[in-house]
Amino acid sequence: MNKERIKILHVSKATGIAGSENHLLSLLPGLDRARYEVTFMILTEPDKPLNDYFQMLEENRIKTKRLIIRRDIDPMCLCEMYLFIRRNRFDIVHTHLIHADLYGTLAAKMAGVKYIISTKHGYNEFRYNKFYAMLDRISSYFQYKIITISNALGRFLNEIEGLSPDKMVTIYYGLDETRMSSSGSNQTDLRLELGIPHTAKLLCCIGRLIPIKGFKHIIEAIPLILNEFPAIRLVIVGDGPLRTELESLVKELNLSEYVHLLGFRKDVGNILSQVNVFVHPTYGEGFGLVLLEAMYYGLPVVSTLTMSIPEIVIDRETSFLVPIGDVKALADYICQLLASPELAKKMGAAGKKRVKLFSLEKMVESTETLYDKFSEIVN
Repeated sequence: MNKERIKILHVSKATGIAGSENHLLSLLPGLDRARYEVTFMILTEPDKPLNDYFQMLEENRIKTKRLIIRRDIDPMCLCEMYLFIRRNRFDIVHTHLIHADLYGTLAAKMAGVKYIISTKHGYNEFRYNKFYAMLDRISSYFQYKIITISNALGRFLNEIEGLSPDKMVTIYYGLDETRMSSSGSNQTDLRLELGIPHTAKLLCCIGRLIPIKGFKHIIEAIPLILNEFPAIRLVIVGDGPLRTELESLVKELNLSEYVHLLGFRKDVGNILSQVNVFVHPTYGEGFGLVLLEAMYYGLPVVSTLTMSIPEIVIDRETSFLVPIGDVKALADYICQLLASPELAKKMGAAGKKRVKLFSLEKMVESTETLYDKFSEIVN
């Protein structure tokens, strides 16, 4: 190959900063710039410019291109994407999430790109829709490889959408320990900030406020936990369309003193360094990056026995896993950890050790291995 560097375009739609967005904040700066020239095209909605995210990318010296997507079906967006890809003569187009998968794959194919990769990031309810499943399956025919972020997600996509297992390769998310450390460097006292006693035990959830995260179940479990530990508090970090509904549930259950919805925070590490138990009552995850973040800070985890979760944590070693929606089991295991600091510490230590299996270096190296196959395709 004559070119000094392989030109790669990553494409993703973003409406907030969550799992896939944080993944790209780790992956893109980690790629070898001597071998790859990387551009990130972000599809944003007109009323959600995501300036904070662009600032983070700029701080990591990632070349970015903003493209407005006005609705799910937006021919103008497709045309602009096609022209940008053709004009810049990218060697590889790497898409993330459904809008980018559909638009990016079609635009890249129209522009003559031979090497298209798609990363599937999540378990999404819309994938049960036969129309979307058909579109994603058709797109997959033109994709050289499909990266799934867990084995469970690969099985799900094969079963629900009919995507070919032969095209799939699992590359787990890797934890950017440097970024986690910097997010924990601002040591503000969370209990002081919230005006709660320093003796209070803190439970924590992190994620977008959407139904699939199951946050309503931990809120429903709080009255049961308060019967045993009246000084506990729950902090939920993240924002999303369910915020008003969750706030209403908190008021309905008279839990305003005990449940704090903090919204989006940049100091996730600082928060995790001060809590006692991490809770993740999800209905399903493609991976669950927040679990690595919690384990990095030595926290015991209570989560659900579903999808990729058992690939990340180990039941009764680093975590307790409960059936989806089982509020009583959620409360019981949290109480067990609060009642036994020795058990909580032991599980947290096992989790901290397990995090090393999900390194940023391993994730980047596995991705670069796929990119390097480009030269084999064109030669």
